[in-house]
Amino acid sequence: MSGPKPTEQHVERVASPDPDILQDKHTAVDEELRRYVVAAGSVEVDEATSKRLRRLIDKRVLVVMTGTYFLQSLDKNAISFAAIMGIQEDAHLYSWLHTVIYFGILFAEYPTNLLVQKLPIGKYLAANIFLWGLTLTMNVFGFNFAILCVLRVLLGIFEAVSQPTFLLLSSMWYKREEQAHIVAYWYGMNGVQGIVGGLFAYGMSHVHSPVVKSWQLLFVLLGCITCLWSIFVLWWMPDSPMRAKCYSEEDRILIIERVRANQTGIQNRKFKKGHVQEAIRDPQIWLYILIQIIIQIPTGGLGSYSTILIKNFGYTELQTELLSMVNGAVQCVVLLSAAWLSRHYNQTILFQFAFLIPNIAGTAVLMAVPISSSTKVGLLIAYWCTLSFWGTTVLLMSLLSRNVAGQTKKSVSTASLFLAWAVGNMIGPQVFQSKDAPRYFTCFSVHMGCYIVIIILLALLRWYLKWQNMKRDQLQENDPRASELNLDNAFDDLTDGENLSFRYKY
Repeated sequence: MSGPKPTEQHVERVASPDPDILQDKHTAVDEELRRYVVAAGSVEVDEATSKRLRRLIDKRVLVVMTGTYFLQSLDKNAISFAAIMGIQEDAHLYSWLHTVIYFGILFAEYPTNLLVQKLPIGKYLAANIFLWGLTLTMNVFGFNFAILCVLRVLLGIFEAVSQPTFLLLSSMWYKREEQAHIVAYWYGMNGVQGIVGGLFAYGMSHVHSPVVKSWQLLFVLLGCITCLWSIFVLWWMPDSPMRAKCYSEEDRILIIERVRANQTGIQNRKFKKGHVQEAIRDPQIWLYILIQIIIQIPTGGLGSYSTILIKNFGYTELQTELLSMVNGAVQCVVLLSAAWLSRHYNQTILFQFAFLIPNIAGTAVLMAVPISSSTKVGLLIAYWCTLSFWGTTVLLMSLLSRNVAGQTKKSVSTASLFLAWAVGNMIGPQVFQSKDAPRYFTCFSVHMGCYIVIIILLALLRWYLKWQNMKRDQLQENDPRASELNLDNAFDDLTDGENLSFRYKY
């Protein structure tokens, strides 16, 4: 765990805080975390050890995040496949079935973020997974609009746990430079579910029974799989690095030391009103919120209407289900390439700009080219180009994960981000109006306007983060006590957040 500094290996070393300082500050610090940091002493985590720890963490935490988000995406979007399997009776009602789930998310988002901060995170996650799996199976009784609406709202309430929990887990277990990749891995399950969902729907479409309809069988099968997964999560997922009994005591200490330099917090169950006020006053949070709302308008619409759009191009039901698998593959490529490019070149917002270019080009084609047998392949490719918005979306979430410090501030900011996500997704399906079918020209005009506004907001966000870093550099140059302040705050960095050495990522 400690020892001489290797000569040819990269070493991350963080000075542990003075125990006397800890005694003075212990009332403001999570006691469970404090015990591990005090026990750690002076710890060195070399590159080989860091890689070993990363593998241990991936085996537990990343497996749960990717598996859970895959099922959440699959369960939420099952209604899209059911739409072309017989459940859809009215296009306007179908839009509302996609919208009402976000009413549930809006209702549950802030309570869920508070509960995640206070309850054992693994057990709370498992409970919500089981409840949304149970809700999904109840869709078998969705013979009218009212029943489906109630079930969709309940599904939104229970599924609201996933994204804020995973952002918290990403910052709790992983280093800042790893987080863009980690967020891309679990968020990339949106693409995987498109592939698997297409296969499920294709298989279910071949079921012809007088007792059960194909869409009913789809809901029951997915709901039962989700309930079984919740049992696995309850058994497999540790609540925190400090409570991870699956690791040795020495490894738990090393895991905590490994992420100390993040300065964005590991655990603090005390709700701090000052952090709430700080989040409200922070311009970057408001920029994240605005960007999220606007980008989710095209996201929510295109995601909800993907199967209907493809079918409108002139493809059969079975062809549409199989082509939906390609949608998922495109999303996976976009998400993983966005994370790799961001990490490799240490640029995030510039690549968010880049991933908007195919969106704009694809949308322009969908607006300009009429639907015919000779153009349906080109229109399909143009639609796939519009899926590049996933790269911009996932990098936005990684920015918040890496740039917001302090557990309460992170909790409030994350909740706000996903409230904005819900609002944008509520609006998205409503932009698609049945009177505009099959080309939806008005809808794609709105999408084009959204992309232009996002470019402006991203430029403003990048300028603001660069300006904040310049201010910090000037303060460090002018303040002779800067290094001392950083050392005194070394322990608080684990729970309360940033100091003068904290650098915004952009």
